[in-house]
Amino acid sequence: MKKVFVKSYGCQMNVYDAERMADVLAVKGYSETKAMEEADLVILNTCHIREKAAEKVYSELGRVRELKEERGEAGRDTKVVVAGCVAQAEGREILRRASVVDVVVGPQNYHRLPDLLDQADRGRVVDTEFPVEDKFDHLPLASRARTISRGVTSFLTIQEGCDKFCTFCVVPYTRGAEVSRPVARIVDEALRLADAGVRELTLIGQNVNAYHGEGPDGATWTLGRLLHRLAEIPGIARLRYSTSHPRDMDQELIAAHRDIPAVMPFLHLPVQSGSDRILAAMNRKHTSDEYRRVIESIRRARPDIALSSDFIVGFPGETDSEFEDTLRLIADVGFATSFYFKYSPRPGTPAAEIAAQIPESVKAERFARMQNLLETQRQAFNHGTVGRTMDVLLEKPGRHLGQMAGKSPYLQPVQFETDTHRVGEIVRVRIVRAGSNSLFAEQAAPGDRAAA
Repeated sequence: MKKVFVKSYGCQMNVYDAERMADVLAVKGYSETKAMEEADLVILNTCHIREKAAEKVYSELGRVRELKEERGEAGRDTKVVVAGCVAQAEGREILRRASVVDVVVGPQNYHRLPDLLDQADRGRVVDTEFPVEDKFDHLPLASRARTISRGVTSFLTIQEGCDKFCTFCVVPYTRGAEVSRPVARIVDEALRLADAGVRELTLIGQNVNAYHGEGPDGATWTLGRLLHRLAEIPGIARLRYSTSHPRDMDQELIAAHRDIPAVMPFLHLPVQSGSDRILAAMNRKHTSDEYRRVIESIRRARPDIALSSDFIVGFPGETDSEFEDTLRLIADVGFATSFYFKYSPRPGTPAAEIAAQIPESVKAERFARMQNLLETQRQAFNHGTVGRTMDVLLEKPGRHLGQMAGKSPYLQPVQFETDTHRVGEIVRVRIVRAGSNSLFAEQAAPGDRAAA
């Protein structure tokens, strides 16, 4: 049997896409391997959000070239595929820069991988056209055994693309316009995942809370309504979703956080900046105060909710006082964890053409200050859970004998000493210690209720 190695960069969508590419290729006789040197087919599933992410791909292709040459000397053929958003954005440029690559395929076309590999026997191939057909209609179902092997948590794509056109972002150009999958297809996939032992679903999309799929009743369903339906599936105990836009947090979705116990009290809601002028320059279509009001509404509905966000440091034209506005928003809201990045211009985006680019030294100084504030908030949140009782979904054996590892409702890694519990169980524990990145717990006493 031939072997395929898939390496993914970037977002959760790429993790999901990598699994589906493996499913497509399994039908053609490929088994997955975690060792690149064993692979007859190497796929780099790429991200184009930041400059360094794209350059990492070309660096990795240098190592792949050496591997391909070594395997060739031993009489073993190796095909190399670059997939994902770098593939979509750069297309034939990848073939020009990296002679090792056989196939370049965009994120909307990976269902065509078997045909593209056949074509590559006759010459190098690029497929970055946005197809008329929906790739999800052409993807084979993962086997139950394969799904079981992937664990008790799973991503499930419900929406792709984005219509927001933030001026710093390449997603509308690499993933296309917003498209939502029909409810019936999503429910069918969720049912199969639950049958294979999946306990937690994370619904994903470039702008997931803009979901507007066709329901079985012919009406357009929102994300809030979809969450209600998925919560009815036996075995699915936890629901999450990512990534969201503040303008799409409608009242039905906010109410779902209040009314559906399976919806976890953790929300990733990127704001990017606390300055209204910078938000306008980013084309975010909301103000800092509008973001604060959304947060207030969510917290009224679910007082125990924890928040995460994305921030960009050094957007073109950002002044010292505008950066201070962002720090003020962070201090006002309080985040359990966050992702923050120095602005890097992406070719073809409007922000890359702004003349007032910020010097790297200024970005670095601001980044350090933001990192200090957000890390302080993260550690405070983690240490604030010590003494609390909460439910933990056990996902895998821990690092030490007799230890299990899982996730809290707030996505925190939790280590738990036990010799009786198994993967997939949800166990009520008491947090006894917070490390730098993990929580440590003991089983809660009978009758202890999870803290709100």
